[in-house]
Amino acid sequence: MRKTTCAILSICLTLCTSWVWAGDCAELVVTGHPSYPPVSWKDGDHIKGASAKMMEMIGRDLGLEVTVKSSGSWAAAQEAVRKGEVDMIFGIYYDDTRAEYMHYVEPSYIQDPVVLAVPKGKSFPFAQWADLKDRKGVTNQGESYGTEFDAYMAKHLNVIRGDGVEACFRMLLRGEGDYLIIGLYPGMAEIARLDLDDAVEILPTQLNAFKMFTAFSKKSPCYDKYHAAMSERIKTLVENGTVQTLLILSQAEWDRALCK
Repeated sequence: MRKTTCAILSICLTLCTSWVWAGDCAELVVTGHPSYPPVSWKDGDHIKGASAKMMEMIGRDLGLEVTVKSSGSWAAAQEAVRKGEVDMIFGIYYDDTRAEYMHYVEPSYIQDPVVLAVPKGKSFPFAQWADLKDRKGVTNQGESYGTEFDAYMAKHLNVIRGDGVEACFRMLLRGEGDYLIIGLYPGMAEIARLDLDDAVEILPTQLNAFKMFTAFSKKSPCYDKYHAAMSERIKTLVENGTVQTLLILSQAEWDRALCK
């Protein structure tokens, strides 16, 4: 009888301890894209940029310690969220697969134009997705461009993946693709960083424009406690122009870093 009672107490203690841990959130660990300036970029073990500034600002408002860390590649950042190794990710588009392991926070905070980069002098008419069917494309590993375009790309287009934005530009210039799918912000920043103004141009018609969100890992203990307050803060920062200001400041910071 005593052994049974002890066993029951042990189980109860374990469950109670687990419940207390699950509801705890002493620190919010956030990750993001390592090469998407001015939205976010890797600096050592950390991520800088407008998104990091926004999350740190929200953390101060909520009295919550925020650590913004690099997970390596963009694909690795998403995997860290899936495994619950970090609490949140920022600068992420919505798609159904990601929503299986992330809680997206409404509203979005940045409207991100996505464009096609091509080698200089090799532009082609582009007005709709079907114009890409007979051409080869390149894009970064781990990137998603929304459920609709991802499905169209998988079914109708020939697109290969590179390991990082710089690698994708190198693949494009080696002739491994006719076009590179990339966000306008990091595309222009990378062209400037790699001094490719005379080698690459952007087609005038956007592929699309996508909303960028923050999202909690479904394994994070911080979601229940902070998602509502975070949603309200993001809404305020978007509406009062703070996010746009952070983008401008971060672009200037990135430009200064290039000049060093």
